Parts: sequence; C-alpha cells; structure tokens
Amino acid sequence: MAPKISMNVTTTFFGNVVQDIRLAKEAGYTGIELQSPKLYRYLDAGFDVRNLPELLSGLEVTGLGAVLDIERQGPAREEYLAEVTRMCEVAVAVGAPIVQLCTGPVDWNVVKDFTAGRLAPDDDRYRATLGLDESEALRVTAGNVRAAADIAAGHGLDIYLEPLAWARLNRCRHAVALIEEAGRDNVGIALDTWHFWTTGDTLDEVRALPKELIKAVHLSDGLDLDRERDVPDQSHHRDVVIGGGSIPLQQWVDAIKKTGYDGWWVTEMFSSRANEHDPAVVARTMRDLTAILVS
Repeated sequence: MAPKISMNVTTTFFGNVVQDIRLAKEAGYTGIELQSPKLYRYLDAGFDVRNLPELLSGLEVTGLGAVLDIERQGPAREEYLAEVTRMCEVAVAVGAPIVQLCTGPVDWNVVKDFTAGRLAPDDDRYRATLGLDESEALRVTAGNVRAAADIAAGHGLDIYLEPLAWARLNRCRHAVALIEEAGRDNVGIALDTWHFWTTGDTLDEVRALPKELIKAVHLSDGLDLDRERDVPDQSHHRDVVIGGGSIPLQQWVDAIKKTGYDGWWVTEMFSSRANEHDPAVVARTMRDLTAILVS
C-alpha cells in the first residue's frame, strides 16, 4: 500500500489556499493539511467556504489547524471556544475529520523573557500557564481541551493536540496527561518530530504510545540546541529544510511505525531559504523525500 502523504501548507509557505491546493496536487500528494492563517485569509476576503470542496477534488483534507493558546481563561476563554467552533464548522465544510489545538504561549519571546526573569507583572502579553506548577497547568489546560472536544464531537470531529516545544506544557507525557485528564475519546496527538525531538522526548517514549492516540505525524526537521539553556525559537531552530537538519528522521519514522501507526505523514517546514525557492519544486522535493522515509 502506498504511504499516505499530506502537505501541510507551511511547505509552500507564501502561497494562498488556491495555490497550495494546486501545488499539492501537482506534487503528487494525496492529502493536504489546511491552516488557519491562509484559510481564514481566504474566507475573510469574501470567498465562500463552499467553493473549496470542488477545488479540493482529488485531495483529502487530512486536518485543519490551528487553535492556539488553548489555556485561555476568563473572557478570553469565550473567544477561545468561539475559535474552536468556527474551526469545526469550516472543517465540516471542507471534509476534514480533525482540528488541531496547540499549547501556549505561541509567542516564544514571552517564554524567553519569563525564563530570564524579564517578564514584569504588568506585562500584558499572554503567558498561558507559565509560573503554574505542572499539575495546575494540566488541570487548567485539560478543562479547555475537554470543552473543545465536546464542541468537536458535536460536529462529528476529533481533536489533535500539539504541545509546542517552548510552551509550559511541551512534552509527549504532557499530551498524554492532557488526554487522560480531559477524559474524552475524540482527543489524540499530532506527533511533530521537531517539537518532540527539540524538547528531548525519546524514541522509547514514541514507541510506547498507543497507536490510536497518534492522529497525524508532522515530519519536520530542526537544528541543534542546548536543551538546558535555550528556549526553542522556531524562527531559528526550525529554519531548515526537511532532511537538512539534525533530527535523525529515519529513526523517528521507524519508531513511529513500531507503534503500528499507518495514518498520514505530513510535511511541515519553516525554512527561509525554501520559502524563496520555486514552491512547486519545494512541494515535489518534500513529497518525494517523505515517500522515501516512510516507505
């Protein structure tokens, strides 16, 4: 059976929704993972979401992302739940089975300032669960995951969690704990090789994951860092093409396969050099590389 390879639209970073769909088809992908900045830009320009299924013909929308900063409380929690609802409605319209949630804060500079003791009490930037102990951070976040899962279930959808490498909750074990604490069976994990590897999660931890928890695999590369001293910075530590960095991707693919996982392998990339290259060539090259890695 041919591997299931999907293109996250970061692969063709500066494109728009229509271009990304065309490029994914031309490059030989059978799936596409749509992302909110481009997708919402398309909708906010006045285009109807009902236009998309015809454009997508021949591609499966494997997922839709992402709702960010999922720990929001107070009035901001209502905004968060509204974002989840909107994304679920769009997911249904385009035929996506699952929507993505990411732990926060999405701004890694907030984490850098907090870690260095520079985040003043009156700094109004979103800080998620920074400063909370782990059990309280998990409790607060799981409550919001539970609420999102209930909204998704009402639309016939699943949720996949992606713990961001610089966030307070950033580890494989945190994702598993959030799923257990949320207590909903439509919640799983987007296993992103960059986030997992960057935080120091191990191949043994990956092999131990129940395969049903892995809802998608994001294949992404990264650069070395000092895990004891460096706050992961996506603008630097992820600025590399897939296969050109320090992550032993074949070992990660093999470990994921050991779980029995047979779902979508998704190319995700934040390379400034690739972004200035011909996106058609980039899309095809990343698709072909992924096919070699996962075959």
